[in-house]
Amino acid sequence: MTSDLGNGRFDGAWLVQNFENLKPEGVWEKYANLFSHLDTERERFLEFERWWNGFYFLSREEMLATVENLFIGNSLEQGKLRICPHCFVDLRRIHNPLVIFASYGDNITPPHQALGWIPTVYPSTNGLKQAGQRIVYLINPHIGHLGIFVSASVARLQHRAILDSLKKIEALSPGLYEMKIDNPTGDPDCGRDAYSVRFEERRVEDLKFPENRPAFRRVAEVSAQLDSLYSATLGKWIEAIATPLSAQWLEWLHPMRLSRYVFATELNPWLRAIAPIAATVARERHAVLDTDPFKTREIEAFDAVHDLITRTRELRDQAYEFWFEALYGQGTAAEHAPVSSISPTASEPSCGRTT
Repeated sequence: MTSDLGNGRFDGAWLVQNFENLKPEGVWEKYANLFSHLDTERERFLEFERWWNGFYFLSREEMLATVENLFIGNSLEQGKLRICPHCFVDLRRIHNPLVIFASYGDNITPPHQALGWIPTVYPSTNGLKQAGQRIVYLINPHIGHLGIFVSASVARLQHRAILDSLKKIEALSPGLYEMKIDNPTGDPDCGRDAYSVRFEERRVEDLKFPENRPAFRRVAEVSAQLDSLYSATLGKWIEAIATPLSAQWLEWLHPMRLSRYVFATELNPWLRAIAPIAATVARERHAVLDTDPFKTREIEAFDAVHDLITRTRELRDQAYEFWFEALYGQGTAAEHAPVSSISPTASEPSCGRTT
C-alpha cells in the first residue's frame, strides 16, 4: 500500500522511521548527547544526520520481492527464491567460505536470524562437511545493527580481524567454526601483532535458537490472504488515484523529512530571526563543568527520560510478543523456545566491551 501511495515507489524514509521506532531510546540518547556536548558533537552529529537522512527509494516490485521471498515466505533458505523462470538460488551451491558477523545487541538481525538458516540448509555437521563448505561466525554481545555494517568505530577491530584472516579462513577444512579474537591490550586500533585470532570448531546440531515455525507458517498464510484481498479491492482504488504529484506531497510531508525541514530557514523564514541570536550565543557562551549542580541535575534528567523510554519500549515489545503468540501461536512462547546453545557470555570477545 505504501508503494501504491508513492505511485509505484517505496519511500525509504518509512524504513528509517521504523528503525528508530525499534529502539526509541537511541534517538533520545543521540540528541541528549548532542545538547550535553555542544562544543564537540556538533560536526559529528551533522555528518551523521546528513547520511542518515539520505533516504533511498525502492520500486514497488523490489520491495514486494524482498518481503515475499525473504521475510514472509522465507524462500531463500528453502531454495525457492526464483531469479528467472528456470533458475533458483540454492545456498548449498555456494562454495566460497562464508563469514557471519552477528551481535546480541542487534535488534534487526540478531544471532538466531543471522545463524538460524544454517541448520535448515545443512541439517548436520557431516552434511556441511560433505558439501565442502566452510562457515565462520563471530558473535559480539552488544554492538548494534548499524555498528556491524556502517560504523568504523565500535566494530573496527572485528572488521580488521576478519579481513586479516581471509587466507586462514580459506585454508580451513570444511565445517562450522566460531572466530575468537584475543586482544590483551584492549585497544581496537592496536597493531596486527597485538591481537590473535583462533577458530574453534562447532557443530551445526548445537545451533539451537528459539523458534516457532508453525506460527510463522500461519503468518505467511494470513499475509497471502490479506494480500489477495488488498490487491482485489483497496489496492486497485489506490493505484487509480495515485499520481506523481500526490506521491511527491506524501514524500515532503513524511515525518522524517518534515521534522528536519521545519527548522530550515528556506522553508521557515521565522527562523531567520534566531540566526543572529544563535551566533551571539555560540560566540559568547561558556561551558560549565560537569560538577556544576545544574549540569548534574541536567544529566540526571536525561538519564531518567532515557530509562523511562527504554522501559516503555520493553513493555511495548512484550505486548507485541504476547499478541503474536495469542494470534498465531499455540500455548506460551516459552513452550516453543528451546534455550540457545550459544550464550552471550561464552561468545564475548576477550578484547572487552566497546561503547
